[in-house]
Amino acid sequence: MKKCNGECLMKISFWLLIVGGLNWGLIGLFHFNLVAKIFGSVSWIEDLIYILVGVAAVVKIFKMKHCCSNGK
Repeated sequence: MKKCNGECLMKISFWLLIVGGLNWGLIGLFHFNLVAKIFGSVSWIEDLIYILVGVAAVVKIFKMKHCCSNGK
């Protein structure tokens, strides 16, 4: 099995942020929570997805801070 390096973590973070952003867009526009619709009866999975999206945002914040401080 291939080991997940920093690039892999960034890809996972990217896709989690896409899922989270689309879900919030749907909530704001149509009052439709896609994550709750898919995993509605299993609330711990819904909570886990929200936690992972939050962690992905923190990872991206630190990555951006690192990139900006290095001048990239």
